[in-house]
Amino acid sequence: MALKVFLVEDESVIREGLRDNIPWQQFGYQFVGEAGDGEMALPLIRKTRPDVLITDIKMPFMDGLSLSHIVGQEFPEMKIIIISGYDDFEYARQAIREGVDQYLLKPITRRALQKALTEVKEKIETEQEQKNYLHKYQDDMHEYEQFVLRNFFEKVFAGQLSVQEIYEEAQKHALDINAPCYNLMLMNVQERAHQGDKRKAGETCQKCYEEIMRFLMRFSNYYLVFRWSVNIYGIMIKGEEGNITERTAKCLEGIEQICKQYEEELDWYVAAGVAVERFSLLAECYRKVNHIFNYRFFEPAKHILSEQEQEGLAQEREEGSLADIDMADISPDLFKAFLAKGQKEEVGEFVSNFLNGVGGALKSKIFWDYLLLNVRFAALAYMENIGVEQKEFLQNVEVEDIHKIEMSLSNMQHYIEGILTQAIRFRDKENDSQGKKTLQKALEYIEENYMQESLSLNEIAAVMEVSPNYFSAMFSQEMQMTFVEYVTYKRMEKAKRLLQETDMRSSEIALATGYKNPHYFSFVFKRTQGCTPREYRAGKERNGK
Repeated sequence: MALKVFLVEDESVIREGLRDNIPWQQFGYQFVGEAGDGEMALPLIRKTRPDVLITDIKMPFMDGLSLSHIVGQEFPEMKIIIISGYDDFEYARQAIREGVDQYLLKPITRRALQKALTEVKEKIETEQEQKNYLHKYQDDMHEYEQFVLRNFFEKVFAGQLSVQEIYEEAQKHALDINAPCYNLMLMNVQERAHQGDKRKAGETCQKCYEEIMRFLMRFSNYYLVFRWSVNIYGIMIKGEEGNITERTAKCLEGIEQICKQYEEELDWYVAAGVAVERFSLLAECYRKVNHIFNYRFFEPAKHILSEQEQEGLAQEREEGSLADIDMADISPDLFKAFLAKGQKEEVGEFVSNFLNGVGGALKSKIFWDYLLLNVRFAALAYMENIGVEQKEFLQNVEVEDIHKIEMSLSNMQHYIEGILTQAIRFRDKENDSQGKKTLQKALEYIEENYMQESLSLNEIAAVMEVSPNYFSAMFSQEMQMTFVEYVTYKRMEKAKRLLQETDMRSSEIALATGYKNPHYFSFVFKRTQGCTPREYRAGKERNGK
């Protein structure tokens, strides 16, 4: 693609001669405009946005140095070639200070201008290439950012960091957390349990998440997204007192519009918290939004969960009696759904919300006994479903005679929490066992294929027959590094061995380690090893001697 060039010269004969006699296209340029002085040129430059500006240094109304200064401020990437009839070092010094790229003396020969244009074009192409490499590298390392964000927010929500430590950690990871107000949202999107084709359902889920991420990235200056668990994402919202509510509503609306397209295939839930005025108060904001988000198990038909709705619902249930109980609210399916999708950290909140739902009905001894048995049988049924023997499960649960348990809310909560917590431990143990097998297979697959440029997280997830989201989260958790980090590490280790032990050229080593583009290979090598492949080889040779 041709680069755009704009010419500013007050002597019309020189300007027209350059315009008409230079084969711009042959040099890789498109001539987009001209002007007789800087004042006339500036609005045209703002309109045409050339890649290269050629300007005389001495002109009426606005000279070339003044024009270069303004253009440098407004368009820092624009390259500037100064032409001058004054062989004066002071002009050259000022031009260099303004950041001009070439300084040519009149009379301008075609050869001199061609040389300057060629050098500027090569500089632009090199900068663009480096920028492209950086974007690709940043895209590849996106999962690492998610890994860092989760660790950071885990510490913040657990209250493990002082205010000073919060801002030090944020600065270390280049996180912009400065704002007058903050809010939090939790979002869950996953395939339905009854889906027949798991791989297709996983792909649909991934597609939905990607659309949501693209929407949020459009407003990245005030939405910060982080993965909270395998299927749950957190969204921190930044704003001011006057717009934090509007930004929260806009985020909810955007997610709803995207998720509605996939309602037949996916389950989705999103909950927003209550805004706080200090980042250090996000721990309290998280506790509130997590409480609201927990109601997705009780109100599966509601996708957007709010504090006002849940408070009203809880109050209605608490004031009810045995006659008001909806049997769907105490169905074993409720507990099975929680055991399938809930987290160990949510058990207390889930049980508390559940007991608030049955309210005054707990005063009935018959209902009390029924409820305890119902929870126990639901847990046993779920254990059987995932392949855990009933005897093995019961051996690890403190099982009391329900007839001897004193009727109190705290005793009921303790009993149910104990059973659900232990059931989730068994579930996670089974998942962990399956995860380790999946991880081992994945590592073997990576070992055999990391030199293939096409190797991707999606490819391995498909081979392992799991969703990319699940594989990414599982891999990071088990390996304490992301998939891309691990593959890059494997490639760089092999590259270093080849640099040390062979005479292969850098381009050959790039191909042998999964990089078709040798320049990108050199970029990644320097980014990760702190030196170029050539410098690494030379350093090893010197040390060897």
